[in-house]
Amino acid sequence: MARLLGAMSLVTMIMTIPQVWIVWVEHETAGVSLMSWGAYFASAMLWFVHGVQLHDKNIYLACLGWLGLDLAVMVGVLVYS
Repeated sequence: MARLLGAMSLVTMIMTIPQVWIVWVEHETAGVSLMSWGAYFASAMLWFVHGVQLHDKNIYLACLGWLGLDLAVMVGVLVYS
């Protein structure tokens, strides 16, 4: 199960890279909700803290990736909106 969860974390992060690309390279922010990405960021932050408390690398390392991706989209929306 840990391998499957780790693989899915990587796959879903890879699937998010096109959104970051569209915002930062194409400067297209239409339809991108800052509120939604802020909620994703807050959720990842809570999971990160939970993972650290449990000393579970499978949780907190994945959350570092999500925090970076979420933050990239949010900052891009603020810059290019």
